[in-house]
Amino acid sequence: MAAPMSADRFIDALRNEGLTIVEVGAWRTHNRNHKGPWGPVHGVMVHHTVTRGTAYTVQLCRDGHAALPGPLCHGVITKDGRVHLVGYGRANHAGSGDRDVLAAVIAERRLPPDNERDTDGNRHFYGFECENLGDGRDPWPAVQLDAMARAAAAVCRVHGWTERSVIGHLEWQPGKPDPRGFTMNWFRTRVAAHLN
Repeated sequence: MAAPMSADRFIDALRNEGLTIVEVGAWRTHNRNHKGPWGPVHGVMVHHTVTRGTAYTVQLCRDGHAALPGPLCHGVITKDGRVHLVGYGRANHAGSGDRDVLAAVIAERRLPPDNERDTDGNRHFYGFECENLGDGRDPWPAVQLDAMARAAAAVCRVHGWTERSVIGHLEWQPGKPDPRGFTMNWFRTRVAAHLN
């Protein structure tokens, strides 16, 4: 069981991993904590945004929309590899997912199929939204993929987690396709390379 790190520790961890950080407004206190607790945290969740354009993507992830208020993640990783911090605390990114998947993340073992929506993921995961149309054709620049792996590794390093604590939204919630364009097993090997 892990308490979320402080916002200052979070940004330091990302910078220590060699990432370029953009602080967006009062990100440290922008959250959905009034809707429920944040923590204990058990892992990192990776998403694609289904958007194009840095300014629009960052604004959407910070503010959300009428049906889903922001923040929609903790950090937005844009095509140029920068990490835009838009919120800290409970964020509307994971939604309800499978408790068996959460148990596997906690145990850092192979993930079972996600076939239930019975557990609050917003409470338990750090979330990174990654700028991509999610159509399987929009490219993932090398600098962006590297930043994504470094960001996940930064969080894992602080908590003493392995790459097995990093999952995609598609592994958590039935029907979710993200991230599309690479496999999560491939991505986890990149996270492991940074951790080792």
